[in-house]
Amino acid sequence: MTKNQSKKILRIIFIVASISSLYFVPWVLVKAWILPLPDTVQEQLAEGIGYGFDGMIVYVDQAGKPPEFYAAGWHDRKNKIPAYPQALFKIASITKLYIAVATAKLVNEGRLSLDTTLADYFPELAGRIENSEKITLRMMLQHRSGIPDFVNHPDYWTKPPKNKQETLAYALDLPADFEAGEGYGYSNTNYMLISDLIDKTLGYSHQQYIKEEILIPMGLKNTFGSLHEVDIAEVMSGYYVGVDTDFKTEDTGLMLATAEDVGIFLRALNDGSLFNEGEQEIYSSIYVYEHTGLLPGYQSIAKYHKDLDMVVIQFNNTSNFDGYNWNLGEIIYGRIVKILRNKK
Repeated sequence: MTKNQSKKILRIIFIVASISSLYFVPWVLVKAWILPLPDTVQEQLAEGIGYGFDGMIVYVDQAGKPPEFYAAGWHDRKNKIPAYPQALFKIASITKLYIAVATAKLVNEGRLSLDTTLADYFPELAGRIENSEKITLRMMLQHRSGIPDFVNHPDYWTKPPKNKQETLAYALDLPADFEAGEGYGYSNTNYMLISDLIDKTLGYSHQQYIKEEILIPMGLKNTFGSLHEVDIAEVMSGYYVGVDTDFKTEDTGLMLATAEDVGIFLRALNDGSLFNEGEQEIYSSIYVYEHTGLLPGYQSIAKYHKDLDMVVIQFNNTSNFDGYNWNLGEIIYGRIVKILRNKK
């Protein structure tokens, strides 16, 4: 077989494989990606509702311009309440940004050490989390601990934990995902343990510390540590495809906020204005400056776009088991940023 014949065969195999792979891609994703770009963010949100999202919120903060607010679909589908930009939303893993900032502040104060081990901080877990004597606070913050993620436990979704103790139990007495410090594996268990550590160090809740040290100084009056602090009617409903349940009453122990409050926080995080002297250097060594969040019924994206000096926050209140809704949400987010870039 000649070299040219080999190339032709490889090209045919590649084409066939590419065509075959499209069979497994939900066509709604292809459609969302290839359609002509609308002229406005509001039009793009209308398209998103057409793809199956019950409700969407977008907040845009470009330096030198007034903030922009957008919403489409339902705030509460059952009661026919339209979506509105000032609604409270379960921000899920975006909460990790606030916990990381709180940790940086406590490290700067000398109340926590990035190089102290999990076994030192929680001796009672030494025999239940592999490598706990090697896992440092720094590794946990950076998701380099190797501690299994409790959401990956086979019983987590069929037998949901009722409290934090049961949640942690789904990550105990298991082999490490990798040796401490020798890999990367995103694990919610890391940040649950860090929040517990902050509670233990302070003698009161990390939510209260975040409120006093971050939220109040920044004037963020629409950010809350838990569902118990808010009027449930102000929380955007959350829906799961194929499940006739509104998930807004499920208490996840994670934060709630308006898109505007998240946007203000994210800008201050990126420009450094929320830090005191010495804190930003610590933070930059331990965590990222943007985040996404995912819970049953809730998807969130919070990013700062340096080239535009712009913060764009997107909330979607519909999710599904196979995850294509998440991919769809990311496609819509990317298209919104393109619209804003074209507008500039």
